[in-house]
Amino acid sequence: MKRVLIVEDQEDIRELIRVTLEFEDFDIHEAADGPTGLAAAQRLVPDLILLDVMMPGGMDGLQVCKAVRADGRLRRCKVVLLTGRTQAADRQAGSNAGADEYLVKPFSPLELLTVVKRLL
Repeated sequence: MKRVLIVEDQEDIRELIRVTLEFEDFDIHEAADGPTGLAAAQRLVPDLILLDVMMPGGMDGLQVCKAVRADGRLRRCKVVLLTGRTQAADRQAGSNAGADEYLVKPFSPLELLTVVKRLL
């Protein structure tokens, strides 16, 4: 069973993602901010992290993504950035941080599942 970590500060979006993923056979874990998400990733070593870009807590999604890529145990983990930012510079920042995919909010459940299945 593939392990997925959702790191999203908005509880309603986290729930929507979780409910969408529950239709498939995933081991789902959640975190509400960057530092908690990074600690969970280091503890769980997930196959995939769905990571919000803009979060409170002193560590945004780009910083978490960079920390994940710098951790040898997490290098194989796929990272999907979730954001409302659509500018080319934002996508480049995500790519520079090491993200595997960039999903723009609002996204459909089908779009989310398509990206997750492709990466896993």
